[in-house]
Amino acid sequence: MELRELKIDEFETYAQKSILGNYCQTTGYAKLMEQNGYNCLFIGLIDEYNHTIAASLILVKKIDFFYKYAYAPKGFILDYSNKELIEIFTKKIKEYLKKKRIVFVKINPEIAIAEIDRKTKQKKYNWNIEIKNYLSDLGYIKLKDNIYFEAKFPKYNGILHLKKFDLKTLDKNTRNKIKRSQNKGLKMEKATPNDLPVLYEFIKRKKDKSLSYYQEYFQAFDRTDMDLFLVSLNTSEFLNNSKKNYDEEVKRNNHYILELNKNKNEKKLNLKMNSDQNLLNYKNDLLDAQNKIKKNEKIYIGGALVIKYKNRINIIMSGYDKNYKRFNPNYFLHYELFNYYKKNYAFADMNGLTGNFKKENPYYGLNEFKLGFKPKVYEFIGEYDLPISPILYKFYLKNGKLAKLFNKKNLKKTD
Repeated sequence: MELRELKIDEFETYAQKSILGNYCQTTGYAKLMEQNGYNCLFIGLIDEYNHTIAASLILVKKIDFFYKYAYAPKGFILDYSNKELIEIFTKKIKEYLKKKRIVFVKINPEIAIAEIDRKTKQKKYNWNIEIKNYLSDLGYIKLKDNIYFEAKFPKYNGILHLKKFDLKTLDKNTRNKIKRSQNKGLKMEKATPNDLPVLYEFIKRKKDKSLSYYQEYFQAFDRTDMDLFLVSLNTSEFLNNSKKNYDEEVKRNNHYILELNKNKNEKKLNLKMNSDQNLLNYKNDLLDAQNKIKKNEKIYIGGALVIKYKNRINIIMSGYDKNYKRFNPNYFLHYELFNYYKKNYAFADMNGLTGNFKKENPYYGLNEFKLGFKPKVYEFIGEYDLPISPILYKFYLKNGKLAKLFNKKNLKKTD
């Protein structure tokens, strides 16, 4: 068998056919990473019949003046259940990368080793757990578990089956928030790359990325593979709904007053207090809507960037204006996105959860938000380093160079 560099069309054909093919193993992602300082290689393992039986996009970057490291985003594309194939590919790639002064290669295969029950949070492991042993036996070093968002990609993820997606199947709290957002007059619209600055205002505090980084996505990927959506507030509809909600709540509030005058009890008092709060909220909505009508403003309050690859959509980033949190724009946005894509795509990648499902988790709200859409929740195999030069790898590990290279700033909490 021979390991060699592939032509772009050879690589794309193989990746498209593989079950492990993903948007990070594409020429588009290679172009994006080239704009961020990486050199890119497309390599493949060719058998005696001239068939590609394993392949990978390899990103290469300098550690210092002399040496480099390599990264296979979301892992090599091969059959990980075939221990012999992994062994051959590992041996060949070590020989190949050593000639290029590469110290190690990092992988994070998109292999689910467990499904997590949404209610009990218990893990049910599958046979893929054995792959951890295969990799360990071949010299791959398992890195620290990515419980939160410390690594390049989340270790835990929600994958939604779009063909089964329906409002009736969602968590009750999620359904209610979606319905309330619809009553506020929110609309989702498909935007253009020129509108990226609007989305960036909602996401710039979540990640240490510049606006130009997200603009580079559109430069790297084919325009047909990417979508940008924005959520706007229809001020006229918002005004009408606010009037309607306010008038209906006034009637309910008057009814609760009459009931309390007849017979006071804790239940009736709580109903009256909740109604008072609703009245205040609707009154504020009414004033807000009237002001926006006067100014003839079009208000954007949320948005998302989506990549489509094969039968899956990947939500790269989403965000909303916290001043309009009471409108539940993130719930509305995701509901509309899933409905928009479910006719032509099978799955939606919700872009990660944390592995800590306890209420003390600072990302608890984010977890609950995504779980409310009833996705399948998976634990992936995680990150591994394969030392090409073990002595140099230990040296850079010990002097803190690798920690500095891969240190990620904590993401801000959201829901």
